[in-house]
Amino acid sequence: MPRLTHSPISAAILLGFIIAFGFTARGQQSRGGNASQSAIDRGRYLVTVQDCNGCHTPFDAKGEPDLTKMLSGHPQDVRVAAAPRLPLQGGWIVAINETNTAWAGPWGVSFTSNITPDRLTGIGLWTEQQFISAIRNGKKGGGGRELLPPMPWRMYAKLSDDDLKAIYAYLRTIPAVSNKVPNPIAPAAKAGN
Repeated sequence: MPRLTHSPISAAILLGFIIAFGFTARGQQSRGGNASQSAIDRGRYLVTVQDCNGCHTPFDAKGEPDLTKMLSGHPQDVRVAAAPRLPLQGGWIVAINETNTAWAGPWGVSFTSNITPDRLTGIGLWTEQQFISAIRNGKKGGGGRELLPPMPWRMYAKLSDDDLKAIYAYLRTIPAVSNKVPNPIAPAAKAGN
């Protein structure tokens, strides 16, 4: 039987193929997993018609979603120290900041979440089941704190499992944006309490 010998060059080429294939396989799994293209397309459609960009994408100075920060939530560099004093003149009980990503009302101040696949600041580590549970139960990550207004989770909870899986699959394919959204701010105590 002939003995096979390997040169350092062929070993380097083989190692290159292994590394390239490994990164490609990992990238495909994290960027849509095993979802079909039709499921991803359905998810894109649902994210569009439900206007997820209307809240989860910061608005620019013209009042339009800044798609360079698509679905990244409230910008970490836009500080909100406290809720505005509510109700406002004329009986208004809700206020929204200039980026359309911080909402104040009787619940305190809520900040729209980063729903990009960023593994540290978005939903990149969430499983499909955690995503579905978050929408169905109105709890962050499926079992954490409550999802606060304006998130219409009660309406979205009525979506089919296939639709929620499609949304999850699509969100896994968009660019990850590193943006740590602040925690909600509790409502101010009313005078006399």
